[in-house]
Amino acid sequence: METLEYTATETEVDFLPLNGTDHIEFYVGNAKQSAYYYQKAWGYKLVAYAGPETGVRDRASYVLQQGKVRLVLTASMHPDTDISSHNNKHGDGVKFLSIWVDDATKSFNETVKRGAKPYMEPTRMEDEFGWVVISAIHTYGDTIHRFVERHAYNGPFLPGYKAPLNALEVEPVGIKHVDHCVGNVDLGEMNTWVKFYEEVMGFKLLLTFDDKDISTEYSALMSKVVSNGNGYVKFPINEPANGRKKSQIEEYIEFYHGPGCQHVALEVHDIVATVSELRNRGVEFLYVPENYYVEAAARIGYIDEKMDDLKRLNILVDRDEEGYLLQIFTKPVEDRPTLFYEIIQRKGAKSFGKGNFKALFESIEREQELRGNL
Repeated sequence: METLEYTATETEVDFLPLNGTDHIEFYVGNAKQSAYYYQKAWGYKLVAYAGPETGVRDRASYVLQQGKVRLVLTASMHPDTDISSHNNKHGDGVKFLSIWVDDATKSFNETVKRGAKPYMEPTRMEDEFGWVVISAIHTYGDTIHRFVERHAYNGPFLPGYKAPLNALEVEPVGIKHVDHCVGNVDLGEMNTWVKFYEEVMGFKLLLTFDDKDISTEYSALMSKVVSNGNGYVKFPINEPANGRKKSQIEEYIEFYHGPGCQHVALEVHDIVATVSELRNRGVEFLYVPENYYVEAAARIGYIDEKMDDLKRLNILVDRDEEGYLLQIFTKPVEDRPTLFYEIIQRKGAKSFGKGNFKALFESIEREQELRGNL
């Protein structure tokens, strides 16, 4: 069941206007080495740094950017910090899904009065480049939504960060912006968090997928997609469904030790060129059997790309009423089978690749079996 639940109207008042994703911050074990991976393999540029050299004594943070995507990689200098505790429990993972807003104080007050658990009161920070206001609330697991107001700031990232002196020369791979971020939650918790986004953040239910849509012979999951009013911020929420064997959601929660961000979808200009370059740089993707492309050619109809290129690169394709999309999923990029990335190119389609769910799940199950986790 895939249902379009909501269409925004101009007369509705958005009490939480969002401009998009500001940045995604990871807590990691070794930020310097993680930053090197994202620069050399993914083509992100190092644009800012905070650490002992800049007067920050408890952590090191590297800010990487490509297109409108900013990743922040943060590691602790000491064993008894929130950063170290998060990394010890979860491994490398997303701590902050940070949202760009015009008014971080209003965003905090409006969500807290609707039931959000506060994480950080509105705080003004400033340096020679101007000032910002940041506030934050809790969401599923140990994940935090941070509201960032930066209209009066023109520094490299935020106060406390400096431009790097010796950034690596990098070649971008065509990443444009964050399309969506997916959260995995425990069995029975999906509707709780959908309600949170609806009531606390003013999001609307966009799509619903049940275990008949997303299942194989062995496992299944259920998913609902929530979106803010302008559609700039979309959060699918997944929970496991009953199956003969362990689903990818159960595997994630077992190794992440709780709910968290499962994957980040990055929209690109030219998925064939992007994936070709990422493969050349050693990024690993899920395998799709050749027979998928026989069925896909008949199901999808005409597309601009050559089906042979999609087959060679294992890129999936799906069509909806608005157009079509192309997508591919990496293998987990951490030691634990947790976080991975989706590369997506939209040719008019606004959906999430429902026609690819079975092939995707079977690919993931092959990897789970290799890890002994199916």
